[in-house]
Amino acid sequence: MTRRWLAVLVILLSASSAFGADESGDAKVAQEVRNVVKQIQARYEKTKDLQADFIQKTRIEGFERPVISSGKVYLKKPGRLRWDYLDPAHEEIYVNRDDVRVYVPEHKQVLVGKLTQMAASQAPLQLLQGAARLDESFDIEPTPGNERGTGGVPLITLFPKSKAHEPSRNLQRIVVEVFPKTYFLRTVSLHEISGNVATFEFSGLKPNAGLGDEVFDFKTPPDVEVVRAPVLNGP
Repeated sequence: MTRRWLAVLVILLSASSAFGADESGDAKVAQEVRNVVKQIQARYEKTKDLQADFIQKTRIEGFERPVISSGKVYLKKPGRLRWDYLDPAHEEIYVNRDDVRVYVPEHKQVLVGKLTQMAASQAPLQLLQGAARLDESFDIEPTPGNERGTGGVPLITLFPKSKAHEPSRNLQRIVVEVFPKTYFLRTVSLHEISGNVATFEFSGLKPNAGLGDEVFDFKTPPDVEVVRAPVLNGP
């Protein structure tokens, strides 16, 4: 689970003006995608905080029906995130730069760790902290078939770049759809090498609502067990 929402976090909190599409492709679509990337950057550069509802549909290879869950997400620059699963099970994820806390009330347990230890790839953390550009971690291209989303806006596909210290990956590509006019993210689909696909659809977006730090500060209840997260060595 950690890697799935971590990848979404990359897209939500990164802001890059670079574009890495192959010029040998459809020049018109490539230019459209450039414009979408610039609009996304402009929108999120002006966004200090954001809250939204989400629905997650996870299609697991070999299973006919997707696993569906929903909840709320809260973001605040720099590097603050709260991701609440509310249905069908309650789970709260808090991120403060490199610190992560995953609270499961049903189990009376909170998992504590570091993104640099819990995530197979450190690129999402670098983007979260503004230490890397989007084009340094991904090749940005038009979606194969030049697919379009709501309002006819082209979909964008992000391919993770391989690095010497990250020889293998679980995430194959990310497909992004934006709202027309506002260019906030509407859907983010994470395609894993295994064939699993997790799609997040966002609605009810409220930018710059003045979210306070208390929204992102988790206080461990007295009857909750604190567990240190294991270190992941692979994807």
